[in-house]
Amino acid sequence: MSGGDAPRPLTGDVDPAEFRAAAHAAVEWIAAYLEGNADPATAPPVKSRVAPGAIRAALPPAPPAHGEPLAAMLADVQRVLLPGITHWNHPGFFAYFANSAPYPGILGELLAAALNANGMLWAASPAVTELEQVALDWLRQLLGLTGDWFGEITDTASISTLYALAAAREALGAGVREAGMAGRADLPRLRVYCSEHAHSSVDKAVIALGLGHDNLVKVAADDAFRMRPDALAAAMAADAAAGCRPMAVVPTVGTTSVTSIDPVAAVVRVARAHGAWVHVDAAYGGAAAVVPELRHVLDGADGADSLVVNPHKWLFTPMDCSVLYTRHPDRLRQAFALVPEYLVTTGRDGAVDLMDYGVQLGRRFRALKLWMVLRAFGAEGLAERVRHHCELAREFAGMVHVEGAPWVLMAPVTLSLVCFRHEPAGMDEAALAAWNATLLARVNADGRAFLSHTKVNGRYLLRLAIGNLRTDRTHVAAAWQALREAVAAGP
Repeated sequence: MSGGDAPRPLTGDVDPAEFRAAAHAAVEWIAAYLEGNADPATAPPVKSRVAPGAIRAALPPAPPAHGEPLAAMLADVQRVLLPGITHWNHPGFFAYFANSAPYPGILGELLAAALNANGMLWAASPAVTELEQVALDWLRQLLGLTGDWFGEITDTASISTLYALAAAREALGAGVREAGMAGRADLPRLRVYCSEHAHSSVDKAVIALGLGHDNLVKVAADDAFRMRPDALAAAMAADAAAGCRPMAVVPTVGTTSVTSIDPVAAVVRVARAHGAWVHVDAAYGGAAAVVPELRHVLDGADGADSLVVNPHKWLFTPMDCSVLYTRHPDRLRQAFALVPEYLVTTGRDGAVDLMDYGVQLGRRFRALKLWMVLRAFGAEGLAERVRHHCELAREFAGMVHVEGAPWVLMAPVTLSLVCFRHEPAGMDEAALAAWNATLLARVNADGRAFLSHTKVNGRYLLRLAIGNLRTDRTHVAAAWQALREAVAAGP
């Protein structure tokens, strides 16, 4: 760290010339970094290899007394921080759900930081609000949704789902906003339903909204890991008969573990019989609808009340950018709108104040990067890239299938995720879990690829999720080679 530099002036920013030099250097570094990640000869290990505490130990324990030069900070990013980065923006990243930060999105983030606008009110920066409305209407069209959806950008699907269930609670007309839920004899237990394979964000939303985790009902799935409408209907009928009130159902389009797709249209029909809100968690799988021949993944979604899709997962927009759509923005606004005097504005008929549709007052200009990505790739470019990822997933599944036992595919390949494992003869489930965990650790330590795991119905599975913009066949082949080498290394 730099320590002997001349003190900076006590007022004002750094010198513009210093900023220009550092910014140009940073842009060159970004381009070289992304190009280097794509080339197996120069790519760093995908998963960080540092030990816990190593990065903190390499940094000073106290802030500098005097300002330090930007060039020194950039050097320390390379020297100190980069070893502690797991490279999500790497074509060999196959863990969780891969994401991307392409050049247009990076440029959008840079411009948004420079503008530093707060989009809480329309009047605070009209372009922030109106560009968000335009970008989300474009995205709605790309997904094939009808024109009666209102959209807003949040940070992650966890918050989008929390907001959706808050709107669902408000839609009950039970006065929870005013009177709360505690000690009310007039308010029955409110129940929320989702698949046994749904994301944990649904659990967290139920907890955060005070509904109680015991009131989240996990509905059984079929052999393809999809929510069973008959089991949902039975659960809702039983709850209603017991005096509970079904509040919401959350079907998933692309579950986290295996990317199963719940039958949304059938779920909507069951939910409507009980007056329940339907929120579609399409955070990952919804992006596939930009491909015309995959638009069926959102079949039935136009009958739902709200939907979340994450452009930062599979639509090549830098973290963070989640989109919540609802056909009932009035319910969302009823759940959250609160306007103190210092935020009252006048003379802007037809303007939307996005602060009224969630907890946050301050709102980053996230729409700028999304708008730039949509313009840079266009409808055809986005569809081509998503389609290619699905093709790569099928090719990898084909490698596993052709290799044959003891390699086994563990779930249908619906989109761009492949679930599989190695099953040597004579191993019980505990031994298979330990063996596949060993393979995963070996592959991730190898550095060519980074995979993750899950457990489904008590079975330990390996996951290879394709979603990075720059992933091609060489990266998928390298991951398969690393897996085979891990097996060849023996127990």
